[in-house]
This record gives sequence, structure tokens and C-alpha cells, in this order.
Amino acid sequence: MTHSSLGPSKARGRRWASRARISLISAAAVVTLALVAWPVMSYYEIPPFTDKGAPVSYDQAGGGVDRKAAGSRTLLPTGPKADFKNVKTLSDGSQVSVVALEGEKSGFKGKVWVWAPKEYKGDPKFTSSGFPVMIALPGGPGHDSNYWSVGEFGPDKVSLEESISKWYQEGKSKPFLLAMPILNPGPDDKGIYWDASDIPDQPKMGTWLTEDVPSLMKANFRTLKSRDGWSYMGSSTGGFASLKSVLKHPDKFKTAIANGPDILPDSPLWRGHEREKQENNPEELAKQLKAAKGPDVYIAFQVGTKEHAATIDGIKRFMATYGTGPVHTKLWEIPGGTHNGATYLKNMEAPMQWISEQMEGPVPSS
Repeated sequence: MTHSSLGPSKARGRRWASRARISLISAAAVVTLALVAWPVMSYYEIPPFTDKGAPVSYDQAGGGVDRKAAGSRTLLPTGPKADFKNVKTLSDGSQVSVVALEGEKSGFKGKVWVWAPKEYKGDPKFTSSGFPVMIALPGGPGHDSNYWSVGEFGPDKVSLEESISKWYQEGKSKPFLLAMPILNPGPDDKGIYWDASDIPDQPKMGTWLTEDVPSLMKANFRTLKSRDGWSYMGSSTGGFASLKSVLKHPDKFKTAIANGPDILPDSPLWRGHEREKQENNPEELAKQLKAAKGPDVYIAFQVGTKEHAATIDGIKRFMATYGTGPVHTKLWEIPGGTHNGATYLKNMEAPMQWISEQMEGPVPSS
């Protein structure tokens, strides 16, 4: 009869060590698989490998802010706090988030994307400071999305948010808070659009853009009381909306960048409403502003040299006729540029610097 040379305790020890090695190998395999899978799962936004959809908080209504340090120029968040959800986290840790806003003044409900630069929370000298706001509007249908919110343009995949951060670091831009609402309540596939206006018997998109969206920003962020802290930027139909909103409400907004805009309202929904149409006509609004001798507004135009001649001519005609007195205008023509967001963003540094020079904030907290 043959006996094992190992005693019972040694045999058990050998089996335990073997199982431990297997467990260790298995654990290492799981870790390796997780490391490999993480970017894939994150790319396809599969929880828990992404923070998309997670709640995003900016400021509680007046909470955690030194009111004395904020000073008289800063408007602290008024509340109520909106239910922002994360859409994208940028490389610097700042977040683009979205909320479904039911406008108190317009009665219209739609999405608004927002973004705060990292300085808003991360720079100690601005912890109680009000920040300027830019309302960025898309072209095209703009009824279910806003391409400025998470858009990446050109071969370098540059976004509006990252561009503003870069330009601020270079001293060429204010560190804007961005509000990026939808522009239209429906698609324009039948040639129907709303000219960012309160067209009779239609959703009140003018009130939505100039009252409800600014109210959302005031409710949730430290903003500036003065109109010197409020601006628009838009392309195509969003460019028209930006131009018109500043001219119609110069007491609330001071500057705009209008990229390849229409100059005149031309929605078919205006039919039978000529008086209201003229109340939303940038030419008529500029004429009234000149007659009233202010307040001063600053409109930066961008247009590509390959855009429709009517677009280029319309901008130049508006500037020649109305770009004096309180209506300050400046044009950047983009050589070879076409009618698209990538063209405009790539060349927006100089217009952004020009309007930023006319604006306020943030002022370091005392």
C-alpha cells in the first residue's frame, strides 16, 4: 500500500494555495476586462461607466455665497432650482446639462442646455461674482436640439464651450455662462418657422427666448444685474433671432454676434399680421432705436464669402443704413466661408473679443 508523502494539513494547504492562485488570476482577468471595456462602455454611455443623466447642481438659491462680497452688481440665484441633468462632461471637468423648461411668461415648454465655465466654481476670486450670460441659438430647424450644446466642429472637433474657455484664458473673451435653448416649437420641413417671435395664434417664441430663458439663468446662476452682462449669439435663423432680440430689448441685452443672418422676418405665419411683423423687423427696430438715441447696442456680423449674395448684401445694406449712432456694427467676412456653424465658430475669436470689450464681468469678489 502506497502512502502520500504529504500529511493531511500540507495537502489542504496545497489545495488552498491553488484556489488562491485561481482566484487571483480571475480577479486580474476581471480588472483587465474592465479596463478594456471602460472606454467602450463609456462611449456608448452605459451606466455606471458614464455620468450622463446624473443631476447637475450649480447654485442653490443664494446658498453658500457671501452676499456682502457679491456686491451690488451681482444678482444671486433667485430659484427655484432647475432639475438639470448632465449631457456631457468636458475634459476640464465642466459640464453641459439640460432641463425641460416650462416658460412662465410664454407658456411654452422646451429644452434648454446650459454650461458654466470651470472658473464659475473653481476660481476662488469669483466665488461670489456674477458672470455674463450668452444665449446661443442654432440655425436650421432647431426644434429638438441646439447644435452649440454638444456640437464639435471641424477636423479638430472644437466646441463652443471649449473655445470660450480658451479665449478667456488668452484674454480675448468673457467667461460666459451659456444658455442654449431650442429655437422653434416644431420642424421646418414644410417651410414653417417662427422667426423667434410672438406671432399671433402661435407659440410665443419671442417671449420664450427673451423672458423665460433669461429667467432660468437668473434662477440658477450668479448673473449680472446690468444689461452689460447679457448677450446673444446665433447662426442663420438663430442669427436673425440674436439681431432682433437685442434691437427689440436693448434695455435687457447689449450685444450680439449674428452669423449669416436673415435681416427681415419672412415666416409664412406672418400672413395677415403685418403690424406684428413690423414690430419684429430689425430694420424698423433699429430705426426706432436711432430715433430714441439709445441705449447703445453692439452687433458683430459674420458672413462667408461663398454664402448667398442676398445674405451678404442684406447685412451690408443694414449696416450702411442703420449702423450709426446707438447701433454699433462690425462685419467680419470669412474668405471662402460657407453658411454653417463650423465656419462661424472657427472664425469667431475676433467677434467674440469685440463684443466682450463692451461687456461686464465677472468682477473679483471683494
